[in-house]
Amino acid sequence: MLQFSKRLISKRIRVTLVLTRFVSKSITATTAREEEFNVRLDSISDGFDDGGMEAAESTRVYLDTFREVGSGALSRLIEKQSDAGEPVHCVVYDHCIPWCLDVAKKFGLVGAAFLTQSCAVDTIYNHVYQGAVDSIYNHVRDGLIESTPLPWLPPLETRDLPSFVNDTGDNPGVLEMFKGQFSNLDQADWVICNTVYELEQQAVDWLTRRWPNFITIGPTIPSMYLDKQFPNDTDYGFSIFKPMNEICMNWLGDKPKGSVVYVSFGSLADLGTEQMVELCFGLKNSGHYFLWVVRESEQSKLPYDFSSTGEEQKAGKKGLIVPWCQQLHVLASGVVGCFVTHCGWNSTLEAVSLGVPMVAMPQWADQATNAKYVTDVWRVGVRARSGGDGGDGLVKREEIERCVREVMEGEKAVEIRRNGDKWKKVMKDAVSEDGSSDRNVREFVDSLIRVCLW
Repeated sequence: MLQFSKRLISKRIRVTLVLTRFVSKSITATTAREEEFNVRLDSISDGFDDGGMEAAESTRVYLDTFREVGSGALSRLIEKQSDAGEPVHCVVYDHCIPWCLDVAKKFGLVGAAFLTQSCAVDTIYNHVYQGAVDSIYNHVRDGLIESTPLPWLPPLETRDLPSFVNDTGDNPGVLEMFKGQFSNLDQADWVICNTVYELEQQAVDWLTRRWPNFITIGPTIPSMYLDKQFPNDTDYGFSIFKPMNEICMNWLGDKPKGSVVYVSFGSLADLGTEQMVELCFGLKNSGHYFLWVVRESEQSKLPYDFSSTGEEQKAGKKGLIVPWCQQLHVLASGVVGCFVTHCGWNSTLEAVSLGVPMVAMPQWADQATNAKYVTDVWRVGVRARSGGDGGDGLVKREEIERCVREVMEGEKAVEIRRNGDKWKKVMKDAVSEDGSSDRNVREFVDSLIRVCLW
């Protein structure tokens, strides 16, 4: 949302970025981006100001409370800005909170849904929303889903589906949330997705047929890693945790080009203790340098020799473990030759944008579908296979070592790097002047200007 705001501001649109109070208090500023880019920050209550979603009894309770409390809070914020002589003309909202569109329409404003997952995943969730999930499983033959029910996607295995679809008992509140994004989407003036048209063309085309006002505006990463239109746009501006950037960059500084394996499973994924142990020894046995992000809450799962005792921990002669880092800086350093990732959509877009090969180890939610595209559509990485049936279970150290070696030194590595360079250019071109995403942002901005003039 912040990166999209910067693009809008560069095209003469005034933006207020609204966070929940809990999130606003939780983030760590890395630079003075609010003043530098003229992004105004404000906050509203979600009903859980001191604890956020974790303080709620369930996902369902949180979403219901957020809708009830947040609707009034957002209405009051819109009224406050109007009273201050700076009326709101458009509400761009996260697709998981569709009631924001109802608030926008109450005030006669333009409403734009902002989709933060891939188009492939959104098409699957839409299929589920329409009650057609059974038709997916009716086309399963020996674990492979025939292309008939999902003609706009590559052939999928059941393990390639979002986890909440593959296992409908896995947090049903979250599945309802993702289905709920379609409850009033037909009433939105715009449907905006953080992806690139050329990256998943068939899925985008299908969604555009469904919603003619659908546009792609990604990847939403700082400009200096892509088109370089905004010289000061070198990072996101804030972080969920305190990044150990100086420690990481100093450690990476003397490493040869493409020699380091970077490992991170994002801000939410929790690996089991046994999986952490297997990952430890898989990385160690690969023989390559590795930089591993292990959140403080996860570090107790590390074996004794890998345990962190402070901000950093040397894991043998070739490893460094830190609780958090500025991922873009690391991926863009030139010394990372492989990214072991959970395939969250943001991490996936960052790696593709910077041409960094991946070892996919998806955990839940949309990550399995993203991993399918990484390995079989864009061909910029390999997927670590688990030892369990149906793609579930533990990924053994031998498999992790094999995948890292394949991406870093095997014959397939040459093809993967070549594909990575190709998609890196596609991502850069999309946001550069007159690229597919740039044109879409400009079209959106022009429509808002016409509304303001009218």
